[in-house]
Amino acid sequence: MYAVKTQNLCFKYDASDELALDGVDFELGFGEIALLSGSSGSGKSTLMSVVCGIIPHVVAGEISGKVYVAGEDASKMTMSEICRQAGVVLQNADAQIIQDTVEDEIAFGCENLGMTRERIKRSIETACERMSLGGKWHTRTLSGGQKQRLVTACTLAMGQKIIILDEPLANLDGEGAELLAIALKKLKSEGYAVLIIEHRVDKVARYADSIWHMHRGRIQKIEDKEEYAKNRAKIIPDVCTPVLSDEILLKMRDVSFSAEGRKILSGVDLDVRKGERLLVLGENGCGKTTLVRTLARLNKPTSGSVEQRIDAKVGRRAGKRWFESVGIVYQNPNYQLFMPTVEKEILFGAKDKVFARSVMRLFGLEKIAGRHPQSLSEGQKRLVTVAAVCATAPKVLILDEPTVGQDYENLERLVGLVNRLHSVTGNTVITVTHDVRCADALCDRAVVVADGRIAKQGGKEVAREFFGKFD
Repeated sequence: MYAVKTQNLCFKYDASDELALDGVDFELGFGEIALLSGSSGSGKSTLMSVVCGIIPHVVAGEISGKVYVAGEDASKMTMSEICRQAGVVLQNADAQIIQDTVEDEIAFGCENLGMTRERIKRSIETACERMSLGGKWHTRTLSGGQKQRLVTACTLAMGQKIIILDEPLANLDGEGAELLAIALKKLKSEGYAVLIIEHRVDKVARYADSIWHMHRGRIQKIEDKEEYAKNRAKIIPDVCTPVLSDEILLKMRDVSFSAEGRKILSGVDLDVRKGERLLVLGENGCGKTTLVRTLARLNKPTSGSVEQRIDAKVGRRAGKRWFESVGIVYQNPNYQLFMPTVEKEILFGAKDKVFARSVMRLFGLEKIAGRHPQSLSEGQKRLVTVAAVCATAPKVLILDEPTVGQDYENLERLVGLVNRLHSVTGNTVITVTHDVRCADALCDRAVVVADGRIAKQGGKEVAREFFGKFD
C-alpha cells in the first residue's frame, strides 16, 4: 500500500488560465523518504496542498485524476480524515504558530487529534528533545530557524504516519539541519512516509530514497540522484568588483538588546563601512536578525548606542526619510507584501519609476506583474520583496535570508542582480544567510555572531571557515 499515490493528477486554480499540475504521476511508500524539487512556482506546493486536502477542501479549482492517501481514495475522505493520516510543515513557519509557548504550540495539534493528557506530555518531551527546543520558551522570541524547528516538532508530535515538509531547511543552521536529518531517518526506520519539498537538494539527497523534479506542473523521477544534487550544490563565484571605502556609515557601540527577559544582544561593537558587502553569520537564535534590525532602527537598543552617518538630516526616529536611505528585506516576505499587484508592489516606494520597472524586468517578474503578491509561491514572494526594496535604490540594503525558497537558477540570478546593482549604485549591502552556495558571492567582510556577541570578523576567509572550506 502506498502512503501517497497520484495518477494523471491535474489542477487549475480558479484565478488562472494555466494548469498548476499537469498529468502528475507520483508515488511514495511507507518507510521511504522522497525529495521533491524544482523551480519556484513549478507546482510543488500545489501538489502538497492536494495530498494534504487543502485542495479542494479549502482552495477551490478544477481538479481531475486520482489521489490516494494511505491507500484510500482522497476524493472520498474528509479533511479531518486526511489530517489524521498526513501532517504538514508549511514553508512559512509564522503561519502555523499561534500559541505563546513551545509546549502549548506542540500540545495544540495533539489535543485536536484527541490524544490523552499523558500521551501529549510524552509527545511534547520527545518532540522538544528531537528538535532541541525548550518547552517553556516563548514563541514570539524565537529566531526563524527555531520557529522552523518548532513547527516540525509540532507535526512529529501528532504522530501521523505521512509527514510532508515544505522547505524545512529554509532557515536552519547546520546543527538544525542535522537534527532534522536524524529525526527523519529515525521516522523512516519506524515506517513513516516522508515527503520533503526542498531547493537545498545537496542537503537532502544523501538520505532520500527517491528524487522527483517538477517543471511547469509536470513531474519526473530522477534516475541519477548524485548528478542532480551536484548540479544544484555549486558555489556561486564572486565576480563583483568591490566598492570599498574607509567611511563608516553605521556604528554600534556596546549595544545590548533584551526582550521578554531574554538578552539577545550583549555588548556589540560593529562598524559598517560605505560600499561594503557585509555578511552576518551565526547559528539559529544567536541574534543575527536582531542585530540587523537594530542597525535598521526597527529595534531600540536596551543599552549602548547606534550612530548613523548616512543622512545628516535624519533625526533620532526612523521616519520616512530614514527608510528612503535604508531598505530591509524581512525574513518573512508576507510582512512586506500589501499592494494588489506585483507591479504596484515594486513601484510603490520607488523614486524613479523607470529604474523600478527595469529592476522588475531584470528580476524576471514581468510575466507575473499583474498577479496579487499573496497568490505567489513563497519563493516568488521572496523575489518580489527583494526587487521591491532594490527598486527604491537604498544607500544601505539589508537582506535577511533572501535566498530562501529559490531554486539554483533563481538563486544565481538574485545574487547576480544584487551585486550588479551594488556595482552601479555603490550601495552598502548587509546580508544574513545560512546558504553556503551564495555566501562567498555576497561577501567583502564577514562577522560571526554567537550568543549575542560578535565572535569573529574578517574577510571571506571567516565565511569559508564558518561553513567549512569550500571551493
